[in-house]
Amino acid sequence: MIKRFLTAFLILQLLALVQVFAHDKKLKTIITGNRTITLAIPDKKLSITIDFSKGYLIRELKIKGKNVLSPAGIYTGISTKSKSFFSNSQFNGIKLSQNNGLIRLSGLIYGDQTIAVNETWEFKVYHDKIHWSITREYNNTTKLEDMAFPQYNFAGMDVWKGGILDNGGMVWCKYLKQVNDTYGVHTGGVTFWNAESGNGLRISTKTGNGNVIATKYSHSANNEFTCTQYVTNSRLEQRYNLSRFVSGKADVFAPFQIKKSMVKLEVDLQYVDYFKEYSRGTLPGIDAAAVRELLNTTGRYGVVDNNIIGANGWVSNWKCLHEPFFAQIGMAVDDSNYIKNMSATLDQERDEAVLASGRVLSRWHNVPGDEIPGTYNPKTGYYEAMWGYTIDSQPDFVINTAEQFDLSGNIKWLQLHQTTCEKALDWLIKRDSNDNGIFEMMNNNISEKKCSDWLDIVWASYENSFVNAQMYEALTLWANCEKTLGDQEKSAYYTAVAQRLKTAFNKPITEGGFWSPDKKQYVYWRDNDGSIHGDNLVTPVNFAAIAFGLCDDQQRIAQILDQVEARSIKENLFHWPLCFDSFKREEVSGGNWPFPKYENGDIFPTWGYLGIRAYATYNKGIALKYINNILQQYKKDGLSSQRYDRATQTGQGDDILAGISTTITALYRDIYGIRPKWNRMGIEPNMPAQLNGTTFSYTLRDTVYRLKLNVNDYEMSTTGFSIKSKDGFGAGKTGNMLTFYPGNKDEVIMQVNALSKQPINMQINSWGTDAFSWIMTSADNYSFTVKGLQAQANYRVNINNFSRDIKTDDLGSFTVKQRCASSTKFIVTKGL
Repeated sequence: MIKRFLTAFLILQLLALVQVFAHDKKLKTIITGNRTITLAIPDKKLSITIDFSKGYLIRELKIKGKNVLSPAGIYTGISTKSKSFFSNSQFNGIKLSQNNGLIRLSGLIYGDQTIAVNETWEFKVYHDKIHWSITREYNNTTKLEDMAFPQYNFAGMDVWKGGILDNGGMVWCKYLKQVNDTYGVHTGGVTFWNAESGNGLRISTKTGNGNVIATKYSHSANNEFTCTQYVTNSRLEQRYNLSRFVSGKADVFAPFQIKKSMVKLEVDLQYVDYFKEYSRGTLPGIDAAAVRELLNTTGRYGVVDNNIIGANGWVSNWKCLHEPFFAQIGMAVDDSNYIKNMSATLDQERDEAVLASGRVLSRWHNVPGDEIPGTYNPKTGYYEAMWGYTIDSQPDFVINTAEQFDLSGNIKWLQLHQTTCEKALDWLIKRDSNDNGIFEMMNNNISEKKCSDWLDIVWASYENSFVNAQMYEALTLWANCEKTLGDQEKSAYYTAVAQRLKTAFNKPITEGGFWSPDKKQYVYWRDNDGSIHGDNLVTPVNFAAIAFGLCDDQQRIAQILDQVEARSIKENLFHWPLCFDSFKREEVSGGNWPFPKYENGDIFPTWGYLGIRAYATYNKGIALKYINNILQQYKKDGLSSQRYDRATQTGQGDDILAGISTTITALYRDIYGIRPKWNRMGIEPNMPAQLNGTTFSYTLRDTVYRLKLNVNDYEMSTTGFSIKSKDGFGAGKTGNMLTFYPGNKDEVIMQVNALSKQPINMQINSWGTDAFSWIMTSADNYSFTVKGLQAQANYRVNINNFSRDIKTDDLGSFTVKQRCASSTKFIVTKGL
């Protein structure tokens, strides 16, 4: 025994004195005599140093040679009601072993007579990742107060700007202002980034055996930024009501039970070139860096947690269901995790926030206090707002569902929402008690001092034009969904209801509509006594009428938009206010007085997308001006406000609104023309000349589309095809078949079948009702089938100046086959 002890002692002494070390050049692994291990990926952009001299501790995590950890490093542990135990404070029997590049630390046991943890760490370098496996064996079933599985302690609150979460959301370090401010979510993966250096750290996580992961982000007493992860047998509950964010408290999650079992967490640590990974491409005339940062912060901030995506955000623990732009934000953010979470959010709302009658509850909040008495559900958090029944939650639920379907492409998911969306629409349709085609609110007049929409302390009543405009959009979108689901009868019904609403909406106020010929604007609402209110140029009302297609009278559009722009220039406003002139005092809550104040005249960029959409086809230059204005404002203050004071144009309000990003989501939808459809990628650009040369990639359902945009010159390409056109279009490829949608519409399509699997490249010269032309620039044997034309009609097909006549079948289709060895031009014209 003495001999073995001396041998071991001599070996340790030799290691300590001459620092003999094992160095695996391929895996970049160094094991030193002071009981540390250093692992690095081959390019050395990421390395970690593990200290096992007193337990288990990752002492350093270096990004491009710079350690980003505090002295506390990264460790694991548990906390019972009486004591905490951590992996870095033990010194009993730590064992190190190596096998084929796998580093294994074992022998660590910590805890007490109530619970003991036997923990093993394993590491291995795989290409650009360091894989870390944590295995725990609990010897008992007990309740814990807290856990570190593991806890990352970064050197300061400014190491990272924030972290992009794998549920599509983000943690913004600057919002963890005070010590112990903490944000807790039910997901594990995160990509931290530094916006100055472009360095990023991605932490990917995977659990097994039915376990789940959660994470809290906090501002420690040592001013560290900490990321603490939990692996538990069941989903963690919140400790304080339904709060995901708590101020001044680090214990955001409620106590939880762990079972006598073995639990494992797989972690991949990876360096990320943030500028490259999250590049927005080349955007002439636009600050691409500001777009990237705005969408990765403000745009994502509305993700409160899994199944809760809104536009207020996680600091206030609030989500308004009476907002129609959550799916649109996802379109611009362009993150499959956001898309997945948005589908789950709508699933949860369908199940928990829609009543049997079809009424969609208007809000979610972490605590009661904002509700109509008796409506708050403490288990789900959904309720009716205390200010009144905000009826826009009805159409907005449907708008988000329809637009989310186009992003997800999941028709089975849409089928599961069909009945609920029909009930939500029908609930409001039934409220047309006087059968005039306009749908009525639950409050009748201003004397009730109740709201009926998003402007919740303005007493809009009875026939509300803003809600009805959103209803028109919902009806139009849902009619298309019914058609996709194969119910032509319901599609026709909702289309007819929308058309009747449009007709009634556009009548002069003297005839029961909302148009004021004298003021040259749409008024806000009509009380049940016939009195007219809100003729003070309310911007969301007038923008919505144009943006949603209710107003297609070019003279009216010009009268409204020219008036708004003249007033904005006169006051030198960087963005549009909710209204230009004052409401009457009896029309609003006292908190809106004197004008301009709060919802009576302040600037709320939340509704910016309606303004951009309204101006995009009328005056692109004006739309572009406000887009750039909001990017400049983001660079000043991060848009970290609810609203902006009309006089000073400085940020106001504690309730930070993620919806303030919608002006930039409109850049993608209404300027660049990103219009995904459930079965294709679509583009419908409105490009001003200043943006010529725009190029970027857009990912839809795992396919990367490369887009090049100039005025009347658009190109979309993937690894499987390339299409150029001077008009908007849609396209999708499955197998060897490319489907082209002129104008990104469904009425007429062309299917191009190739014999080989080579990319299909084509240029569309023109596409009209009776004549269309294209050029194939790739060589192959092709079959061209055009569908949706007039049935039994004669057409002449000219291929490289050789003509032939063809006739459509009973379904309005024809097929032409052609071998294209070089550039081949096709011209199709309808015959007599």
